[in-house]
Amino acid sequence: HYSGLEEAVYRNIQACKELAQTTRTAYGPNGLNKMVINHLEKLFVTNDAATILRELEVQHPAAKMLVMASHMQEQEVGDGTNFVLVFAGVLLELAEDLLRMGLSVSEASYILITVIEGYEKACKKALEILPDLVCCSAKNLRDVEEVASLLHTSVMSKQYGSERFLAKLIAQACVSILPDSGHFNVDNIRVCKIVGAGISASSVLHGMVFKKETEGDVTSVKDAKIAVYSCPFDGMITETKGTVLIKNAEELMNFSKGEENLMDLQVKAIADSGANVVVTGGKVADMALHYANKYNLMLVRLNSKWDLRRLCKTVGATALPRLTPPTLEEMGRCSSVYLSEVGDTQVVVFKHEKEDGAISTILIRGSTDNLMDDIERAVDDGVNTFKVLTRDKRLVPGGGATEIELAKQITSYGETCPGLDQYAIKKFAEAFEAIPRALAENSGVKANEVISKLYAVHQEGKKNVGFDIEAEAAAVKDMVEAGVLDTYLGKFWGIKLATNAAVTVLRVDQIIMAKPAGGPKPPSGKKDWDEDQND
Repeated sequence: HYSGLEEAVYRNIQACKELAQTTRTAYGPNGLNKMVINHLEKLFVTNDAATILRELEVQHPAAKMLVMASHMQEQEVGDGTNFVLVFAGVLLELAEDLLRMGLSVSEASYILITVIEGYEKACKKALEILPDLVCCSAKNLRDVEEVASLLHTSVMSKQYGSERFLAKLIAQACVSILPDSGHFNVDNIRVCKIVGAGISASSVLHGMVFKKETEGDVTSVKDAKIAVYSCPFDGMITETKGTVLIKNAEELMNFSKGEENLMDLQVKAIADSGANVVVTGGKVADMALHYANKYNLMLVRLNSKWDLRRLCKTVGATALPRLTPPTLEEMGRCSSVYLSEVGDTQVVVFKHEKEDGAISTILIRGSTDNLMDDIERAVDDGVNTFKVLTRDKRLVPGGGATEIELAKQITSYGETCPGLDQYAIKKFAEAFEAIPRALAENSGVKANEVISKLYAVHQEGKKNVGFDIEAEAAAVKDMVEAGVLDTYLGKFWGIKLATNAAVTVLRVDQIIMAKPAGGPKPPSGKKDWDEDQND
């Protein structure tokens, strides 16, 4: 018989283990895809843990703790969400083993506290050891070839086989907009997905691409001067309604002519200011369109206010709230604006010839929407990895090399600790084996064989040796030579957040749900009881 405390802890651990098991089979380049259908019945086919968790509705409060830790990793690093889940799940599984080691009821809470203390000590030690495992650092973040080689690993886990091509695209986009200050903004890399062709037809454009058609006759402008309006491209409407009494045909002609002249003057004033492209955030009136064509103005309509803001940032324009002619400071500039056809989709391209634009767009091609969504997630991971490298250039070996070295060193540390928490410290070390184990299992290789080979090599002092994912059998190789590298910050935050989540779940002995009390519902009564019944 378990005590109430143990029963609650076991239930919480069970829920977390099931969640971790869901994403564990999706870990690494050979991870299997999950087919997730969310509450809106939208279909996702992906092995990206962040997307799977975002679309799953996790009900169990303890499992939600792991989901929150994974979201924190997504916000902090932008990659490594699956590492957090797998590692936290294994930590809880091993804590359960310690609790089941024949403890009497009275010792349940004591052993729990011992496990928690042991995990916290081991986590602190792991974060102390981690800087010693750094194998190299990024030298020049403005060199496209070097950056592309550093992004391989994060892209490979989502798009195995296309990682070299995609990493190069992402590197070109990131390097072209990296400011001198070094403060890189992830939002400045846009993604435009167009069905057709294949992944190898994807490209990078310095500027912005919109899946829109131009409104007027002009479809291409070189050396564009751009006026951006957040209002409709239409005549001004009076705030109050007025009634005009027209007595004959001549007055009717004069009335409409007055409106036409006013529109003509407004559009002419915009053209005279030097602008040759007009971007509007609202509808375009037929009359305004006629005069725009007359004065050779290219007209583009963007319905999204976010797109309008990003375009302003790209071309350096100010969005005007009324149809007034823009000053030179308010006008945006770019090398060319043109209507192009990609596949059978019409797109408007705002292009910078120079590579120092504020925004870059990666144009993704693919056969299906699901495939392109998955490529977009790989691009997001690559861009986030680049951002992490601008903050901290240190890199650690991937492929389970870092985890096995940490496991080896923390086991040695556990043996030097007196007291019961040494068992928890050794279990913490054992938890690191879950990462190479998951990589091996998902590649169809015997995991125990891989782990014993890794330990044997690491005992010889070869810290950078990890699991060779491309070999047929259980093989190991030097990860630095293979170019399989993880960011230092990704590992640092992953270990920290996973341990925090596991410890938080272990500290919970009761889940109290605030719900309405039971009992019969009050009678609803007749709706229209106060109305007379006239049958």
